[in-house]
Amino acid sequence: MQYLIPRLSIMMFVQFFIWGGWFVTLGTFLGGSFQANGSQIGLAYQTQCWGAILSPLLFGLLADRYVRAERMLAVIHISGALLMWLMYQADDFASFYPYLFVYMLVYMPTLALANAVSFRHLASPSEQFGKVRVWGTLGWIAAGLVISALAWDSQAAVAEGALRATFLMCAIASVVLGLYCFSLPATPPQQNNHTSLFSSLGGDALKLLKDRNFLVFFVSSILICIPLAFYYQNTNLFLSELGVENATGKMTIGQMSEILFMLLLPVFLKRFGIKTTLLIGMAAWVLRYTLFAFGAESDSQTAMILIGIALHGVCYDFSFVSGQIYTDAKAGSGIKSSAQGLITLATYGAGMLVGFAIAGKLYDLYALANGHDWQTIWLFPAAFAAVIFILFLITFRSESIKD
Repeated sequence: MQYLIPRLSIMMFVQFFIWGGWFVTLGTFLGGSFQANGSQIGLAYQTQCWGAILSPLLFGLLADRYVRAERMLAVIHISGALLMWLMYQADDFASFYPYLFVYMLVYMPTLALANAVSFRHLASPSEQFGKVRVWGTLGWIAAGLVISALAWDSQAAVAEGALRATFLMCAIASVVLGLYCFSLPATPPQQNNHTSLFSSLGGDALKLLKDRNFLVFFVSSILICIPLAFYYQNTNLFLSELGVENATGKMTIGQMSEILFMLLLPVFLKRFGIKTTLLIGMAAWVLRYTLFAFGAESDSQTAMILIGIALHGVCYDFSFVSGQIYTDAKAGSGIKSSAQGLITLATYGAGMLVGFAIAGKLYDLYALANGHDWQTIWLFPAAFAAVIFILFLITFRSESIKD
């Protein structure tokens, strides 16, 4: 198919440009424009989790059985543009939140749909998908750089409500992507696809939990998502409160490192095995939050914080991408999709739902007259990740994984 990889790469670029264009700065926007407290910010970020939990109920079976994936992708993004416009127009948290909740219910399925369109048409997904998916990371980076280049995330601009423009920017990008999706290769439901709701939610993979090692991995994956939620919810707020210039642009260093460590991941898995690779990822979370905690009070503040941001590639790739690879290897040929559904539901759904709630409570608990006690806030996820590291080290038995 002519120019297939470039066409799919454009789709991925805009798909993640839209997400990165508002999600990173959401907490800063809510605090600056609506004077939202930590619990409200946590509630807003939890909409991602509800999208991950409820999306299979709303869209999974429909896409599997009745509607062409690229058409559903197009309609969802155009509908999402309207919801983004309504968020742009909202005057307070009470009017903003319902639009955000519905938007995440419809946006989260687009991640799986974009992957489905890519996997269906690539001749060798295992070799070619990485070349397509990396453009999603580049799209996220581009969104952050645009926000900082336009200075929407500066302290003065945040106070004036400039971050509201991110929703208008993403609404325009959503319309563009929605129209573009109609030009993508036809991706009809596969014949004889009888995926049940139980399977869509990962039910067929529950038998994997009988394996002791997979059970330990599964529980650890849920728990490590609690520290992950702190990063997404609080980092931009943290940088903005400290007065770090171009905060959103600097956060893209994390995505840049994600590209590097994605390339290194196969080397680590082959050389050190899945247990050591996962432990490196967990240890990176401890180090990252420790750097954030003491960087907040240090004369070398910016350097320590930037190193912590740059650890994102290790934190995310070695904890989550390696976990997806491990899940795929443990699942039999008939339940691979169900197994991925189960781990996604548990981590991005249940794990981060709890994490965002705790992060919001601590943000309120350690509020000061002129900011927040960031050292204490960041030491909590650092200590929590350290406990998970120790428990995983003791309870997970080393094993080799096969394709």
